[in-house]
Amino acid sequence: MATPIVRRNTSQSSQPNKPEKAMSLPLNTRRLAAWATEITLVVVSGLVPFGLGVYANSRSDLNRVPLHPVLVVTERAIARPLALPVSYGIRNVSAPTNFLWIIALLAPVTLSSWQLYLLGKTGSTIPKRKFGVRVVNEVGKPAGLAAVVAREGVGRWTVPVSIAYILWRYSFAFPNLGLFTFLAVLMVLGEGLALPARRGRRALHDWLAGTYTIDATRPLPSSTQGNKSQGSPAVEELTPVSMSMFTGETTNTTNLWQQMRQNPSRTLFVVALVSMVAVLGTLVATQVYIQTQQNRRETKQINSQKFLALVETLSPDSGASIGDRQSIILAMGGINDPQSIQFLTNLLVKETNPILLETIQQALASVGLAAIPELKNKNQFLAGELKSVGGDASSARELRQQQLHINQQTINKILSVYSTQTAGLDLSRAELGQSGTPETSYFNLVLDNVDLSGINLKSANLNQASFKGSIFRGVGADGRWDTFDDAIADLSQAQMKQANFTDANLSRVIMNRSDLSRATLNRANLSYARLINADLSSTQLVGANLRGAFLEKASLTGADIGDAKFNEANLYAARLTRVIAIGTYLSYANLTNTDWRGADLSGAYLDRANLSNANLSATRLTGAVLRSAKLENTNLENADLSLVDLRGANVAGADFKGAVLAPVTQNPEDQFVQMPDSGSISAVVQGVDFSRAKNLDPRQIAYICTQGGLHSSCP
Repeated sequence: MATPIVRRNTSQSSQPNKPEKAMSLPLNTRRLAAWATEITLVVVSGLVPFGLGVYANSRSDLNRVPLHPVLVVTERAIARPLALPVSYGIRNVSAPTNFLWIIALLAPVTLSSWQLYLLGKTGSTIPKRKFGVRVVNEVGKPAGLAAVVAREGVGRWTVPVSIAYILWRYSFAFPNLGLFTFLAVLMVLGEGLALPARRGRRALHDWLAGTYTIDATRPLPSSTQGNKSQGSPAVEELTPVSMSMFTGETTNTTNLWQQMRQNPSRTLFVVALVSMVAVLGTLVATQVYIQTQQNRRETKQINSQKFLALVETLSPDSGASIGDRQSIILAMGGINDPQSIQFLTNLLVKETNPILLETIQQALASVGLAAIPELKNKNQFLAGELKSVGGDASSARELRQQQLHINQQTINKILSVYSTQTAGLDLSRAELGQSGTPETSYFNLVLDNVDLSGINLKSANLNQASFKGSIFRGVGADGRWDTFDDAIADLSQAQMKQANFTDANLSRVIMNRSDLSRATLNRANLSYARLINADLSSTQLVGANLRGAFLEKASLTGADIGDAKFNEANLYAARLTRVIAIGTYLSYANLTNTDWRGADLSGAYLDRANLSNANLSATRLTGAVLRSAKLENTNLENADLSLVDLRGANVAGADFKGAVLAPVTQNPEDQFVQMPDSGSISAVVQGVDFSRAKNLDPRQIAYICTQGGLHSSCP
C-alpha cells in the first residue's frame, strides 16, 4: 500500500528538476501573467467581432436595419453609469453589423463563464495551468463555482472597481473616462498584487472567497505528506496547518459563528439592541407616514371646500360683477388644486368675455406647468373638433378656431414664463402651429430665446412657430454636458413647416421623420442631431453646424446648406438634388448612395468623404476638394470637375461620361466662390489612378495623362 504513495511523491519531487522558463518566474509574476492572458482573451473575443461589425457598417452596398433591441438596451445600460452621451433614438446599421455586435456582446460573457467553470472545477484556467498557478480552498481542493464567483465577481472586480468609480464620480475630473479607466486598473492591480506582496498575506478576493493561490509546481511540505502517510488525525484538522505552511500565512482567524457560541451573552445583547432599534425605527417611520397622509387629506379637503365656495360665487345667478369674478378666478388659480385647474381649463373654452379670458389665462399661468396636462387634453379635443367640422367657413368652425387659439396662447404664456423647467414636460401631439389657411389661422407660437431643454414635442404641430435662439438641450442633474442625464428635447415626427430655428441649439435633439420643409435653420447648432428620414426640403441651413449629425435617408431637395458644417455626418441614401452647397464642409462624411443631381458643390470640402455609389450627375463641383475621397461607382456624368482636387481619391468604377475635367476660364465678375489653393493645375489629378474609371473619352484621357494622372492608355 505504501508503494503508490512513494511513487507519487517521487513524481512530484521530480517536477522541479526540469522547470520551464515560465515556471522559473516568481509566483506573483506568473499570477499577473496568467490573469493578463485571461483578460486579453476575453477582450479580444469581443473586439474582433465588434471591429468586423464596424467594417460591415461602413459598406455602402449592405441594407440598413434598426439596431437590435438587445444592443440598444446594453448601450444605454453602459452609458448611464459611465456618464456617456446616450445614443438617443434607434440608429440604422447594416444587417451583418447587428449579428456581429451581438456576438461581440455574447462572446466575452461565454468565455468568462467557461473560465469561471474551469477555475471552480479544476482550480486552474488554461492560462493559469500554463503558468503553473492553482486556486484551491483550505483543504487543497478546487474551490467550487460559488467560491469562484465570489472571488472573481466580488473580490477581484466589484470592490476595486466600485472604489475607483466612487473616487472618479465625485472628483473634479468627472466625466473624464480616461481617469476612471486609470483608477480602475490601479485598484484592480493593487488589490491583486500589492496586498499579497509580503509572504503570508492573501489578496482581498482570496480572503473573501476563502481560497488560496498556490504554486502548482511546488510539492506539498514533507511534514504534511508524512502525516498523511502515517494515517494521523483527519484531513480536516491538518489541512489548515498544511496550507499555512505552504502559503506562509501566519494569521489565525476565528469563525464568526464560533465567536457567537463562545460569547452567548454578548450575542444576545447585540441581537436585542438591533431588534430594539429596528422596532423603534419602524414605529417612527409609520407615525411619520400616517401624519403625512393625514395632512395631505386635510389640505385636499380644505382646497375642495374653497373650490366649491368659489365655484358657487361664479355661477350665473350669483350676481357677481366682472371685478369680483376676476378676483375669484385669480383666487382659484392660487389654490393649485386639480379640480380648480380642470375648472379653469374648461372655463377658458366656455367664456366669451375678453377681460375674463385674459384673467383666466393669468390664473393658469400662475399655476404653472401643472396646468399643462389639462390644457394639452383640451387642446387635442379642440383640434379634433376643428377637423370634424370640415373645411367650410361656418360659424361653428370659427368658434372652435378661436377657442383653440386661446388655448394655444395660454400654453405659449406658460412655456415662456417657466422655460427653464420644461425637462420631461409632455406636449406630444399637441396642436401648437397653424393648421388652417391664413384667413382662418389666428395663432403663431413664439418661443424665442427660451430654454426648452428636455421637452417632449413628438408628433406635435409646430408649423410656422418661432424658436429663434432657443435651447432644446441642457445639462442634467450633474451639471455637465455630454453625459447620460442631459435634458434633450424630442421633436421626432413633428410638423415644423416654415418654422424659424435661427441660432437655436438643437444639438443631439431627436427629429427623426420630422417635417422641416421650408424651415429656417441658419447658424443653428444641430451637431449629432438625429434627422433620420426627416424632410428638409427647401430648408435654409446656411452656416449651420451639423457635425456628426444623422441624416440617413433624409430629404434636402432644394435646400441651401452653404457654409454649413457636415463634417463626419451620416447622410446615407439622403436626397440632395438641386442643393446649394457652396463652400460646405463635408469632410469625412458618409455620403454613400446619396443623390446630388443638379446640386452646386462649388468650393465644397469633401476630403476623405465616402461618396461610393453616389449620384453626382450634372453637379457643379468647381474648385471642390476631393482629396482621398471614396468615389467608387460614383455617377459623375456631365459633372463640372474643373479645378477639383482629386489627389488620393479612389475613382474605381466612377462614371465620367461627359464630365468636365479641364479648367475653364471664369469671368472675374461671376467668380463669387473663393477657390481653394490646390497648387498647380497639374496637381488636380496627379497620381490618381483612372484605370478602372468608366466612360472616359479620348479628350479626358489626354488631360489625365498630361496632368500626371494614371491610365492604361497613357504613354
